[in-house]
Amino acid sequence: MKLAQQLRERNIAEYLIYMWQIEDLLRANNCDIERVDSLLINRYPDSDKTEVREWYRNLINMMREEGVVDHGHLQINKNVIIQLTDLHNHLIASSKYPFYNAAYFKALPYIVELRNKNDNKEEPELETCFEALYGIFLLRLQKKTISDDTQKAIDTISSFLSMLANYYDKEKKGELKIEE
Repeated sequence: MKLAQQLRERNIAEYLIYMWQIEDLLRANNCDIERVDSLLINRYPDSDKTEVREWYRNLINMMREEGVVDHGHLQINKNVIIQLTDLHNHLIASSKYPFYNAAYFKALPYIVELRNKNDNKEEPELETCFEALYGIFLLRLQKKTISDDTQKAIDTISSFLSMLANYYDKEKKGELKIEE
């Protein structure tokens, strides 16, 4: 919970990947707070357990209410994609951010390729990017080999998302001026 807050403040991209991991962790435990309690919450200091348990319980309740117990993402996580997409669209439309535009257009062929392989063609481009990063994260956890071509694509997409996350942070601090 505190890690999620810190990530959200420090790096929105890392926060989103972390929250998707939490969603999957809760699914792996059948959204059962007792299982989450015994496997995860019990590792926390006693002083934090009540707060952490409540955070997990709230996430589980939201997953049930939003119908994402089996798959999909919580609305709070979808909102991050929406916010990032809005910022992305402003940055792309502005002539003040040529490096961002260059990073996006360098990543675009990989994004198009991933979207063509995806069943959901209507998915936002940025969600496709995050799914690619999350997929690589899962492959690395499983110690699976990642091809050089895939690594090159992921590096390009990661660089693009890192730049977007940096602009997001600047926008939140009021340091970003986008011309309309």
